Amino acid sequence: MIRENAWNRYNEDDLSKLEALSADYIDFLSEGKTERECTDLLVEMAESKGYRNLDDVIKSGDTLKKGDKVYAVNMGKALMILNIGEDIVNRGMNILGGHIDSPRLDLKQNPLTEKAEYAYFDTHYYGGIKKYQWVTIPMAIHGVVCKKDGTKVKIAIGEKEDDPVFFISDLLIHLAKDQIQKKANEVIEGEALDVIIGSRPLKDEEKDPVKANILRILKETYGIEENDFISAELEVVPAGRAREAGFDRSMIFGYGHDDRCCSYPSAIAVFDSPDVQTTACGLFVDKEEIGSVGATGMESRFFENTMREVLDRMGIYSELNLARCLRNCRMLSSDVDAAYDPLYADRFDRDNASLMGYGLVFCKYTGSGGKGGSNDANAEYLAKLRKVMDDNNVAYQTAELGAVDKGGGGTIAYILSLYGMEVIDSGIAVLSMHAPWETISKADLYEAYKGYKAFLTL
Repeated sequence: MIRENAWNRYNEDDLSKLEALSADYIDFLSEGKTERECTDLLVEMAESKGYRNLDDVIKSGDTLKKGDKVYAVNMGKALMILNIGEDIVNRGMNILGGHIDSPRLDLKQNPLTEKAEYAYFDTHYYGGIKKYQWVTIPMAIHGVVCKKDGTKVKIAIGEKEDDPVFFISDLLIHLAKDQIQKKANEVIEGEALDVIIGSRPLKDEEKDPVKANILRILKETYGIEENDFISAELEVVPAGRAREAGFDRSMIFGYGHDDRCCSYPSAIAVFDSPDVQTTACGLFVDKEEIGSVGATGMESRFFENTMREVLDRMGIYSELNLARCLRNCRMLSSDVDAAYDPLYADRFDRDNASLMGYGLVFCKYTGSGGKGGSNDANAEYLAKLRKVMDDNNVAYQTAELGAVDKGGGGTIAYILSLYGMEVIDSGIAVLSMHAPWETISKADLYEAYKGYKAFLTL
């Protein structure tokens, strides 16, 4: 199979559009470091483009018809956006689905401790990470604290130039003879991922004076008391904005590409396709990094129940119509793929690895080993995708996530396939996936947007 670097295709108009999309995405990635923040940003964009909250449609008793645009939010951490097309039952929908959670450190519910006059936040890591990568880098804290009186306090500290940052300490090399002999997964233990948040004692305080000073600051600044951590969702993430990378500025270096680099162009593709014949759906969910579980993950009934409400507002709800609608859908389950890295060449099958800069990635085989846990897309569906991508001049490639027996993975595709719809994994090649800072190509972001928009014309 002949593959071509997408950069070689571009004229000045293409480059202008590529740079504009990249700049907007850098802002989104920098401002949306949690699933809640991503949801808020996407809702703000949707409302600016005339989308209505489905809850408001239901409360007002309004109906839905072709041309209407609505969105639905699940607990502030998952989102659906819909452009209503024709005959949603028999035509189904074209769904662009991805996740908006990323690996991180979560604060435990009793997180604040003091040891040897350092104040710490005790954390529990979320998703698959190499724990040693998270020490001695600047960290920010994002999230919400919900108080008993119903007040919700939003937290985002460590991002502004004059904000303090936080960090996890490491053992100096001079004393690390035993440490550096350990296996990589044992160099830093999970319980050692405690974030240092202060070292100044509160004057005249005898018991835990540094912790007392932190509690004073939290009370004065945010109105938060120690017990409020019980009802908080606070995430420790790398501090700082995403950046252009390379002398040629061809790449984007930032936290949370997995999987916001697919979810963002998916959302933009839906926003930019208001007059579709087949209903367009953007589906952005939480908890993929830990198995798509819980009330805000793909395994919840959010998607299915939202479609019940949509069909009801269209005056065509029945369980049979719902089943037909979902069965007749087509989906791109958008998630990142591991970009071929020549420094770790033995981890990949070079001919079946995704290459940075070569466009949108289709991954027919997910899972691991003997395709355990795989969603294996049908050849007929792939043929349709090939045609629509070629007809719209989209650069695309096929790949597997690493060499056979070297690992593997998947995303939410297998869950949606349970409805009988056609589903394939697709996305963007990422270097250093699941590291605190990951890298993608601007060209791949642009081709993903083009590909997702083309898909909505099926």
